[in-house]
Amino acid sequence: MNKLPYILIFLFFGCFINTYKATAQDITLFQQFNGRYDYTALGNTMNTAENGPFGVCTINTSSSASLFLNTNQTMVAAYLYWAGSDTGDFDIELNGIPVTAERTFSDALTGNRTFFAAFADVTDIVNSQGNGVYTVSEFDLTSVIAPYCPTGTNFGGWAITVIYESPLLPLNQLNVYDGLESVPDMLEITLENLNVFDNMGAKIGFIAWEGDQALSVNESLRINGSVIENLPLNPANNAFNGTNSFTGASNLYNMDIDFYGIQNNIAIGDTQATISLTSGQDFVMINNIITVLNSQLPDATVTIDDIETTCDSRELTIDYTVSNTNSTAVLPQNTPIAFYVDGILLATASTSITLPIGGTVQQTLTLTVPTTISNPFNFTIVVDDDGTGTSTVDEINEDNNSALENILLPTSPEVPLLDTLEVCDNEINLAFNLTQQELLFSEPLLTFQYYESFENASSMMNSITNPTNYESDSYPATIYIEVTNSNTLCRTITEFNLELLESPIANVPENLIACTIDETEIATFDLTTNEEFINNQSNIIIRYFETQTAPDTFQDEITTPELFENTSNPQTIYVTVENTKGCINTTFFEVLVSDCEIYIPAGLSPNNDGKNDVFNIINLEAHPNHILHIYNRYGTLIYIGNKNTGRWNGFSNKGTPRNRKLPTGTYFYVLYLNDTNTAGNTVLIEQTYTGWVYLQNN
Repeated sequence: MNKLPYILIFLFFGCFINTYKATAQDITLFQQFNGRYDYTALGNTMNTAENGPFGVCTINTSSSASLFLNTNQTMVAAYLYWAGSDTGDFDIELNGIPVTAERTFSDALTGNRTFFAAFADVTDIVNSQGNGVYTVSEFDLTSVIAPYCPTGTNFGGWAITVIYESPLLPLNQLNVYDGLESVPDMLEITLENLNVFDNMGAKIGFIAWEGDQALSVNESLRINGSVIENLPLNPANNAFNGTNSFTGASNLYNMDIDFYGIQNNIAIGDTQATISLTSGQDFVMINNIITVLNSQLPDATVTIDDIETTCDSRELTIDYTVSNTNSTAVLPQNTPIAFYVDGILLATASTSITLPIGGTVQQTLTLTVPTTISNPFNFTIVVDDDGTGTSTVDEINEDNNSALENILLPTSPEVPLLDTLEVCDNEINLAFNLTQQELLFSEPLLTFQYYESFENASSMMNSITNPTNYESDSYPATIYIEVTNSNTLCRTITEFNLELLESPIANVPENLIACTIDETEIATFDLTTNEEFINNQSNIIIRYFETQTAPDTFQDEITTPELFENTSNPQTIYVTVENTKGCINTTFFEVLVSDCEIYIPAGLSPNNDGKNDVFNIINLEAHPNHILHIYNRYGTLIYIGNKNTGRWNGFSNKGTPRNRKLPTGTYFYVLYLNDTNTAGNTVLIEQTYTGWVYLQNN
């Protein structure tokens, strides 16, 4: 069946010929009721007399009508329509209760003559008040009605369509149509969504506005080409004449609430009917049409109650409900059901029982989605479908048989390759921030827990409580990470390693001294001279800095350490040593400019009196590369000294015997400075000192 359209309302406005009809709102299906339903209607005009060029211009602001339902008739819906001249009064009252239009309609004629209609669902009001008098008030057109009087188009009125249910009624299909369409000269309306099972008692009803009792030139109402009438109120040549077929009233000026029997004008099996209206003079607008036809058909619908899935599985368990609620007959057992994924048939089933009118049945099916189907996908259940898209049961509505849901099969989070986390073993804080691994996961809605063993991760017990500052008892260590999708609760366990990296050695070297024999305190140094001592390993990167900003943090890197010129005397040079693992160690030394002129004493007396106990050459320490040779008077080398031997104390360290106390006498010395970092006097770099020294060795 087709989807339910909106209720159609027929408005009729009386006017003269040669008027222009503006395009209004097509009449379409508003609501459908299937079961033991029928309807009645009540309403009243606001006019005090028929309108016309010489008619009364007075119009009321309220009027009343009565509703009476039998005790076996239960009201299920009440729809209020009101209409009139001009652009509209959309806030009125029903029995003193404010009502605001939920939908509005409009039409127009030449000469700035406009008309309106309005709709409101007043089911709650009518249901609470029941039978009795209903008064529409605060419907005030008095300020706008006067310009319409000269052309006889001044009108106002209201009507309530009341749908009720009764066990005494046959099974009917009741369709409510509404909109706003008008004549002259001719109007044809096709009513869809009919389903005629038996034409006995078939009827059609209207709410129409602006019909004039006195105007009936070529006025007719046809159903499927045949003129219909409802004597004595509605003769064949004057259908819209201010009457109410339900109450017999004939003084509804400029409005009609009528119904007609059409059992001879519609056939069993019809799914639509054509209504034709003609009027050679009277301007009529139709606001509402209702058809009541005997219908005995089921109406199968299906809803998806629950879809159970399992992580990393393509199996679905579907709980669904098949219903026959909006129907006039039972739904047979074994009505087929088809299950589709992205339009591909995966499985079929059938209803397990016969469903009575209003009945439901819950069923379950398990199926597996092929791996060829992408994830996510559209899952559709279609009842009354044999798997080929073909219906096997005639229904009231063939367009409401399916239920669709988009499904994302839950999968465990994808795990990227996790790097080993490393910390250098010389860092003050040897703790690891385990959570930095979370940055490698791209999926949203993930939560993370960390464990020291796979068993704990599997059972989700004893998780690491301080993952941002974690220290292991031993290294290397393995950490297990549990990753959970907080939406699907699917989880994955993976692992990564922790490793302590060996930091490079950074020995503290000797200071670099630049020699000068004047007052100069600026010199050029080759800082790399100390690298062999600082760390002589391969693949080591050594950098030099002038400033320390924090422990192990430096700035002002020296980019040409081979040609560094000091800015203070002395000046501390900070050194970083980095290995291939990225670990860094630090050290420092000083550069200084010193007076390097050599002063050589004439003798020494190593008698431990604290005076001249050694051959004390002044400023010798400024020449760390020096070599001192001592010869006896026969020219035999009896001593070699350097920065590591200390000053000569009158003992031999060469010849035979060694390490003996030398006798008193005069000895010849040769001092080689070998100084490559001397400033102020380049002669000192190559100068060799020679002379005699007297040894008093008592």
